[in-house]
Amino acid sequence: MFKTKLSESRAWGELNTSKFMDRHIGALAALILISLLSSLSGTPFDHTISNGWEAFLWGLADPVISLNCLVGIVAIGLLSSVFVRGAATIAGCFVFATVLGIVIHLFQLNLPGTEIAIAISTIVFGTMLMMPNQLNFLVLALVGISAGLFQGYANAESIVAAGMIPVVGYILGITLTLFAVAMSAREIGVGIGMGEINRILPWKISLAGFAFCAIGIVFLSNSLI
Repeated sequence: MFKTKLSESRAWGELNTSKFMDRHIGALAALILISLLSSLSGTPFDHTISNGWEAFLWGLADPVISLNCLVGIVAIGLLSSVFVRGAATIAGCFVFATVLGIVIHLFQLNLPGTEIAIAISTIVFGTMLMMPNQLNFLVLALVGISAGLFQGYANAESIVAAGMIPVVGYILGITLTLFAVAMSAREIGVGIGMGEINRILPWKISLAGFAFCAIGIVFLSNSLI
């Protein structure tokens, strides 16, 4: 009787975990779809912000409507799941670097080759996803910081002339989105066992890494033309 109840409890727990992960996957799939539709429909990425509420909403939206930025955030989350400890640190470094990139732009400091750097970081993230057994914590953190810095610099274009309150609202919004997406992606990575030693990488993650590389190459070619 005890064994039966224990087995039922484990099965119920596994079912709840599966449903929870499916929700994360569904949410990220929806965000990627929104990003694709925004790109295909010609949604303007250059916009002006006049108040704090508008800035907060654009802060929530900007990381999502830019496909090249979104896949970088998802990749950071997936890759951070390889490490049992320090995943939040990797995500935190990425978010901090993004905010720093915004501040650099607001102070009108030049950061050249922004689009090229974002595209290259996307390619690097995709390559890392295809061979997670070779991951190094410090390397991933440094790549994440570099990617976040350039993404923040690019996103800050819309608030260069805004006041202090809109700037704070924008930073708050973008921080919430970055953490939510990165942590959701990390939960997916944990759920499929990316952090388990000697586990064969699921083909879906390899396919995602290949897709990220392809997206990065497309954006890189567009930036160089």
